[in-house]
Amino acid sequence: MGITFGPVPSRRLGRSLGINNIPNKICSYDCVYCQLGVTSSMQVKRRGFYDPDEIFREAKNRVERIGMENIDYITFVPDGEPTLDSNLGKEVELLRKLDIPLAIITNSSLLGDVSNHGDIAKFDLVSVKVDAVSEDVWRKVNRPHNELVLSRILEGLMKFRANYDNKIITETMLVDTIDYSKEIPRISDFLGQLDPDEAYVAVPIRPPSAGWAIPPGEETVNFAYQTFAKKVRNVEYLIGYEGDQFSSAGNFEDELLGILSVHPMREDALQKFVLERGETMDTVKKMISMRRIIVAEFQGRKFYLRRMKGREVLKHPTDSGPE
Repeated sequence: MGITFGPVPSRRLGRSLGINNIPNKICSYDCVYCQLGVTSSMQVKRRGFYDPDEIFREAKNRVERIGMENIDYITFVPDGEPTLDSNLGKEVELLRKLDIPLAIITNSSLLGDVSNHGDIAKFDLVSVKVDAVSEDVWRKVNRPHNELVLSRILEGLMKFRANYDNKIITETMLVDTIDYSKEIPRISDFLGQLDPDEAYVAVPIRPPSAGWAIPPGEETVNFAYQTFAKKVRNVEYLIGYEGDQFSSAGNFEDELLGILSVHPMREDALQKFVLERGETMDTVKKMISMRRIIVAEFQGRKFYLRRMKGREVLKHPTDSGPE
């Protein structure tokens, strides 16, 4: 069914076996920096997408083939926003049987509704997005569903943190052309109150959906780090390449597409993956000619991505820059 993939290298979680529990590209945001392309279906109502038992069977089979000692986390990091899945709690309960820590990477948008907190609190690690705390920056960078309210999301994050005893980390993605002179101190104040175990300062490292969403200058990144460090216990950069230790267990083309659907690969990582599987780049070229894979340039490097709706052109059709 292709719901599980990897393990893939994660800058936050080590070797992460991915759970792709949301079809492409169903999300509550249309972030300018998203590596998955433009959001094709903006949603905020939770519903079921896949059979939880089938997700568990796929994950169990993959763990048995890869070996649990080679997996640091089983991570819900899909083609959209994972908390839109109304079966999330059931899936976590089933995956507990595999005795591997469970993580979820969420954009935080559904945490504004406290009724969703129970499912999310079942994870061992929750990574939440805090790209902005001001309305104008939030709308420019995250481009949210029109039913979402930023103040409610931020309040929900605080309430979730107050009742969550496991590890919580934050990620703040910075993009060029945004004026962060006032926003970074405001985010820092919020993070100081939230008190995450770790706060990550991130920049885009893969082709974004909006062409202008490139990394900001070093001064902005350093300003964020130094400002956050005054209010948060542990601050780290999330700006480097995560490595090329991709794993697979199954048909080469299916496995490659599974990874590329949620984790675009740099050319050198793809070449290593192909070599380790005993394949050649001719197979990849064939998949490109069949329009199953697309190639994009970003920051002077070549990336390979699975072709999906919203990725044919990796630039938002109306985007010349933030308003």
